[in-house]
Formats: sequence, C-alpha cells, structure tokens
Amino acid sequence: MRIHVDRHPGQDPVLLVHGFATTGALTWEATGWVAALAAAGRGALVPDLRGHGASEKPHEASAYSPELLARDLLAVLDEQGVGGVDVIGYSMGSWVALALVGLAPERVRRVVVGGVGTVEQFGRWGVADVRRAILDGVDTLPPESPLAPLLASLREAPGVDREALAACAEGMAAHPLPLASTVPTLLVVGEADPVAEGVDDAAALLGAELVVLPRRNHITTLSARGFKQAALPFLGASVSL
Repeated sequence: MRIHVDRHPGQDPVLLVHGFATTGALTWEATGWVAALAAAGRGALVPDLRGHGASEKPHEASAYSPELLARDLLAVLDEQGVGGVDVIGYSMGSWVALALVGLAPERVRRVVVGGVGTVEQFGRWGVADVRRAILDGVDTLPPESPLAPLLASLREAPGVDREALAACAEGMAAHPLPLASTVPTLLVVGEADPVAEGVDDAAALLGAELVVLPRRNHITTLSARGFKQAALPFLGASVSL
C-alpha cells in the first residue's frame, strides 16, 4: 500500500491523522496546526490515509478498518525512522490514532483525539445510504445527519475518488470503535458537534482528560485556537498563538 506523507522540519515530530474525505494538508496545514507545532519547536508527520489524497485508493471495503489504517501509520513511522511519537487525530483519524495505540502502544507516548464520541457515524446513518450519497449524490440522508453537509460537499470537491471513499465508509463501519487507550489521552470536542455524541462516556472509556470548546461544531473545532491551547501543553509543547 503506497502511503503519501509530508514531513515538516522540527524536533520530535508529531504524527497528525486526518479524518474522512479530506487530506493531511487540508486538515493540518490549512488550519494552522503545522505552524503552531513549528512555533513550539516541534516537527510534524502528515500522512494521507489510504483512500485519500495522494495515497493509494483501493475500492474494496475489506481494505479499510481502523487497524489496517493504523498499520499504515506504523509503516510511516518505520520508514521515517521515528520510534516513539505523540499523535493527534481528528474525526475518523481519532479512531485510527486509537487503533495505533492498541496495535503498538510502545510507539505512542501521548494521544490527542478530537471530534468523536461513542457512536460510529457511518453505521449510525446507514451504510447503504451513505454509500449512495457518496457515489450518486442522492440525498438519502436525513437533514439532521451531521454527515449530510460533508457528503454534499464531496459532490463539489475536485479529485475525490468516490469509489474509494464509499469503500472506506463501508469498511470502517464493519469494525468496532477502538474505544480504549493505554497511554495518556486528551479528548477535545466542540460543544455544538453532533458527531461527538456520548462524549462523556467516551472520555470515561478512554480514561481521557476532556475539553469541550464552547459554541464550536465539528468543522470549527478543528481550527479553534482553544483546541491548540489544550493539545500543545498536553504534548509538552509551548503555546505561541
């Protein structure tokens, strides 16, 4: 599996794991995370998950699961010569980050996860309907679904491999969420984020410190200054925003 990764200069790089239907650059560079880490003297490893960006895009649902994507991250760490690492994941990337903790806890020092609760969203809204919305642009999801605006935006996004994203959604939904952590964990969510359903239970299951950002939703939490102000000190980095 060919996995694209950008390495940004700096000491002790942080592994940054993006979510569904986006890329590493859009998630972490465009929102100021790479710059914030650089200001704190930290580098960054920014991969594109399989099915996304410049990485390989299999069209089979069997090619996607939290563990398979986590194994890709482990291969990235090996290829980059990085042993122990701090990890930040967001949305679907949080599940991949937690799967990495389960797969190789000796490689993860601390993990920050954002934009998740206890509910797997693809299954919650029906995998078949999600697949149709991705592939055909059919409004098969109810308007209250937090996936509806994301999938609507996919119809306008250039260069998206819809077959790969449909396979990813189906494959990820077929596996239980990795709601466990054996390393220090921080969970950050927006107060107005419907994707973070069950966040208090999620924090308890993870043994995580929980930070809730007022008035932030699933999209605006990612770029929030408060997210960085919580995450960087947790990772032992100074905040300069």
